Parts: sequence; structure tokens; C-alpha cells
Amino acid sequence: MGIYVSVRGWLECDERQLAAVQTIIAAYDDGHYSHGWGTPRQHLNWTHYVFFGADMRESALEWFLEQVREIAAVPASDADGDRITGVFFASHESTGMSEWQIRGGQVAIAPGDVRYRYLDA
Repeated sequence: MGIYVSVRGWLECDERQLAAVQTIIAAYDDGHYSHGWGTPRQHLNWTHYVFFGADMRESALEWFLEQVREIAAVPASDADGDRITGVFFASHESTGMSEWQIRGGQVAIAPGDVRYRYLDA
């Protein structure tokens, strides 16, 4: 049957970075888990949000993490220097939850905080 990981979270970026994010997502299209990505039906105000949610096989986790790392590396698009930020929670059936923080061009992975354990119930 396999081991599953529930992955959910979001990214925050500007309009130019959004175009780069969409290009990266399209490059990783697998016809299955890539359908977990979504954006609001209509953009509101200045920040663009990109969401992901899927229960995926453990074997696909590195594929997903690779694309999140590529997205995190997208450079700032203007003089204010803002990079893409975000957070994902990955709940592994065997090893529990981890938190992926997207900031400063990197993905920092740490054990999930106990405050978010209710998401695994």
C-alpha cells in the first residue's frame, strides 16, 4: 500500500516571481501530484499566493521538495529585495510532522511544532 505524506502550505511572492513560480511548477508537471498546486481565482491587492495540498506517496516527496527548493531560489525581482517566502507542513505516516520554511532563498526543514499536531488528527 505504501507510506503517505500529507503536504500542505503556501508561498508568498510578487507578480514577477509568480511567473517564475508558475514556470517551475509547469516544468515539474507529473500529471498527478502537480494538480495539488493552486492560486486564488482572482488576485487581491499586492501579494500573490500559491497554495499546495496533497496526500502523496513518500517516494514523491523528494520530487516535490526539489521543486520547492527551486522556487525558493527565485531571486528578488525589484529593489526592495523581497524573496519568496512561505511555509509547508509535511505529515509523514511514520516519522510525524515537519515544517518547511521558505525564506532567504532556502528551504529550512525542522520538526513540526507541537502547536500544529492537531493537523495530524
